[in-house]
Amino acid sequence: MDIAVFGGSFDPFHIGHEKIVTKILQQLCIDKLFIIPTFLNPFKTKSHLCANDRLKLIQELYKNNPKIDIIDFEVNQKKKVTTFETIKYLQTKYNTDKIYLIIGADNLKDIHLWYNFKNLNKLVQFVVISRDNITLENKYITNPIYINIKENISSSLLRKNMELKYIPKKIQQKVNKLWKQELKE
Repeated sequence: MDIAVFGGSFDPFHIGHEKIVTKILQQLCIDKLFIIPTFLNPFKTKSHLCANDRLKLIQELYKNNPKIDIIDFEVNQKKKVTTFETIKYLQTKYNTDKIYLIIGADNLKDIHLWYNFKNLNKLVQFVVISRDNITLENKYITNPIYINIKENISSSLLRKNMELKYIPKKIQQKVNKLWKQELKE
């Protein structure tokens, strides 16, 4: 089975993520796309929305798409999980032939710092997502595939100024409700 793995905090999941999913399904010849929200990003100390809420939002968004599975592995660990650990888990759980790992171009400069990067680089084919044709220098990844999206939005920008127009319509109201609850706490 050929799979693509799209992991991240998704705090919150926005239309840029949605466009990445669409492009991956259009441009890669895969059997499944696994979307894997983190419990907590290994390079961060907190998230705005709790892991279970982020997981449920993505499940709601893609529940009727047979090409997409939302994987709860990292959320269920209730701790930081490295990408290498997740890839090894997927290899044991699924009969994988090829694994595409989707990352943002902003990760290129520090990807060599990821846990067990050298072995990870041997296990996966990296797919680098860039915005507005901006591609950062790559010194570490072997033969990446580049995919460009035209959406200048990020979760960090949304956390500073929540604008629901950047949230997929199907989950806008739930995100708004959860966001307001988190602000009160």
